[in-house]
Amino acid sequence: QVQLVESGGGLVQAGGSLRLSCAASGRTTYAMGWFRQAPGKEREFVAIISGSGIHTYYADSVKGRFTISRDNVKNTAYLQMNSLKPEDTAIYYCVARSAYTTLARPAGPDYWGQGTQVTVSS
Repeated sequence: QVQLVESGGGLVQAGGSLRLSCAASGRTTYAMGWFRQAPGKEREFVAIISGSGIHTYYADSVKGRFTISRDNVKNTAYLQMNSLKPEDTAIYYCVARSAYTTLARPAGPDYWGQGTQVTVSS
């Protein structure tokens, strides 16, 4: 069992930056990633990092602006978000999963945090 707690969300102006953190308890060799859900929209993939931290993958909409990383000593994953846009406004969810996949509902163990709100004003 893995429990995830996100932090770091908030309100920022367009062009600004935020850093989200996801603290994990339990098994930390899982891939970790971030999804987001805006009001009235489906949940969408943002970024994922492999258990070793070697491999990363991003949604086209955030590539070049967001960076995912992890510290396996601290059992924490991060999402550095730069050049934020109003369309980045959403609840951001951290995931930990056995499969390195962008699917919202993959097979195998898949754990989600409670989410943290990110609001980008124009």
